[in-house]
Amino acid sequence: MFHPDVLPIVWFVLVGVLLTGYAILDGFDLGVGALHLFTKKDEDRRVLLNAIGPVWDGNEVWLLTGGGALFAAFPDVYATVFSGFYTAFMLLLGMLIFRAVAIEFRSKMPGVRWRKSWDVAFSVSSIVLPILMGVALGNVIMGLPIDGEMEYTGNFWQLLTPYPIILGVTTLALFMNHGAIYLSLKTEGDLRDMVGSWVKKTMAFFFVSFLVLTAATFLMAPRMAEKIQANPILWALPVAMFLLLLNVPREIHHKRDFLAFLSSTGAIVCMLSLVGIGMFPNLVPAQELANSLTINNTASSTNTLTVMLWIALIGVPFVLAYTGGIYWVFRGRVDKAHLHY
Repeated sequence: MFHPDVLPIVWFVLVGVLLTGYAILDGFDLGVGALHLFTKKDEDRRVLLNAIGPVWDGNEVWLLTGGGALFAAFPDVYATVFSGFYTAFMLLLGMLIFRAVAIEFRSKMPGVRWRKSWDVAFSVSSIVLPILMGVALGNVIMGLPIDGEMEYTGNFWQLLTPYPIILGVTTLALFMNHGAIYLSLKTEGDLRDMVGSWVKKTMAFFFVSFLVLTAATFLMAPRMAEKIQANPILWALPVAMFLLLLNVPREIHHKRDFLAFLSSTGAIVCMLSLVGIGMFPNLVPAQELANSLTINNTASSTNTLTVMLWIALIGVPFVLAYTGGIYWVFRGRVDKAHLHY
């Protein structure tokens, strides 16, 4: 039923969709964590935590699913990237653990010092995580030192070059803005007014970071723009991205918070679509292009991809239904007086 030449392309798109879903969903609660310490009152911090409380752990499932899909569909990519980024991934895993523990442990004891310590752990981990993700993506875009045996030949310090760091900062700015917009949906009163100022400030932070990143991309990773330059119709994506971002402050001003969040979500989809288009058919470009890991030389067998696709077609609707149900149930604002929905 599925043509063997089409299956790797389908799984390239599916892995991209899963990772984009993670960026949208966990992106806003990482952004909330990065903004957490900007509130000074304990009750305001509790409101921020309760705003993401019902959904944060479910959002992380998208990352696990994306990693599992990558492992099954493109095992050589999984092996090369996870072994090459081993130190970085251990640091990322540590931040994920600290963040989860901070959310769960913060209110287990009433002491002020106890709560402040977990607030710092929650916020710091929420800041480091998007930077690490951006640095990892930046290195993949730039191209990794991979030999003919698909082995990563570099070390951890080689990952910390200017372009990946710029992308890491831009990812943090994007998630902070996305998180501030989400909080505008979930807060009310004076806290909602403060969140409105965060939206403006984080948007300015993102635009500056993104302009620097765009210039760096043309200078350091020009091949990412080649397909757009060759196909003028693809310019619709960056144009749509900017229009969606510019629509955010307008919707916030008119207190149409949900439309603002949809605009931010659409902008993230456009950004990651541009990344996918720029990289295709490479999954992990190598510094020597002949050694690049592509959808063709790293894909699993046709039978494996076919069985997995049937499982995905059956399972993904259930995941979407569950996710949608949770967001529908907790669609209101957090009641500051009682600290719950």
